[in-house]
Amino acid sequence: MVRNWRCRSGEIDIVSRDGDCVVFTEVKARAGAGFGSPGEAVGPIKQRRLRTLAAQWLREADRWAPSVRFDVVAVHSQAGQLRVVHYRDAM
Repeated sequence: MVRNWRCRSGEIDIVSRDGDCVVFTEVKARAGAGFGSPGEAVGPIKQRRLRTLAAQWLREADRWAPSVRFDVVAVHSQAGQLRVVHYRDAM
């Protein structure tokens, strides 16, 4: 597992494996609902950027993967309570 992989173009929060699948995970956190849910923050522009970063990671790591998956982990923090939701195949 790789955490916070960075390059000139941006960052991937988590790169992991699920069997033969390479999983790229974006982690988003929000305190309160004033700016929407964490999952809503991963819109089309962010999704495009993550796909580009994933392709770059695969090239630089010299990895071939029969499949890739993009997940989102949404962390909600409100009134002292924490809720974590994992969205598999979110993109």
